[in-house]
Amino acid sequence: MYLVLTSKPGQFRTEIGAGLLPVESYDYIFCGRTKARFVIAELTGELAATRVRVVDESGEPSVNLVPAKFLESFDSVADARRALEDLTSFGSIDTALVRA
Repeated sequence: MYLVLTSKPGQFRTEIGAGLLPVESYDYIFCGRTKARFVIAELTGELAATRVRVVDESGEPSVNLVPAKFLESFDSVADARRALEDLTSFGSIDTALVRA
């Protein structure tokens, strides 16, 4: 099972922790500017026990531990990649996913 973790510089970042293994990373470029980083991570632990650490960077730093079971999951890396492509494509608007 795979998850897509998102970080937006200056807003929030997600951190890989126990039970997750990073597989691929992509920078999301919108009109020439990097807007986000996506990490496709393999779930190596139990879904119910795995937490994703989300750190708020927009003001006073705060940390949330989000249970992985609340995140969308995918059966394969290819499925997660397709979901990212769908999420980041907007017709003729200049967008790109660049492997990091």
